Amino acid sequence: MKERSAPRPRRTAKPPRARKQGWLTPKRAVILGTTAVVLVGGGGFTVYTAIQNAAAPPTQALGLDELSKMLGGDPFGPDPEADVLKAHAAQKLKADKLAAQRGKRKALDPIVIPKEAPGGGGFDPQALPPGTANPTGNKALGKQMLEARGWSDQWGCLEKLWMKESGWNERAMNRYSGAYGIPQSLPGHKMASAGNDWQVNAATQIEWGLGYIKGRYGTPCGAWGHSQAKGWY
Repeated sequence: MKERSAPRPRRTAKPPRARKQGWLTPKRAVILGTTAVVLVGGGGFTVYTAIQNAAAPPTQALGLDELSKMLGGDPFGPDPEADVLKAHAAQKLKADKLAAQRGKRKALDPIVIPKEAPGGGGFDPQALPPGTANPTGNKALGKQMLEARGWSDQWGCLEKLWMKESGWNERAMNRYSGAYGIPQSLPGHKMASAGNDWQVNAATQIEWGLGYIKGRYGTPCGAWGHSQAKGWY
């Protein structure tokens, strides 16, 4: 008898291949759609805002008074740091005068007239423009500007105050504190709020000084009284 050959193994059917999914899956389609809506909507809003801003009337820069009101501050109010320097300068002046009396020598004048801006405190380190101060003319200008503020009865106090502080010289500098100008602003660059020519223009300095007195002491006589009591104002 012939031997029967072993039965051949049956071939199993291969499972069907999974179809490759395209790049644009349902999940990605949702994400892309959402992104498109956001971008288009945001861009439209940006364009709309730009058009509205362009159509709005131009705004004006706020002045010193308006800005101070918004911030709840006073541009001519107390400056603790400057006040301390003024007090120290007044004490130094008294000490020097006492030492001069004991040594039987002439006391130093606290007012110096610099020929060149010393640098620091708002000064440009360069030579001051040529010209000499005119205390007499400055006084006349100060009296006129004082009367324009309705303070004609305050002239005696203002005249004595600024004679004591600077001799009505727009180039005057205090050798002890560094205060500058007719009203002896400390630091001097505070007067820039009244004009960029604050280093040499008497009218600019007087305008700032009157504003400072009004904001800090009310009247020139109020400032003079404080100066007499404390040695500074």
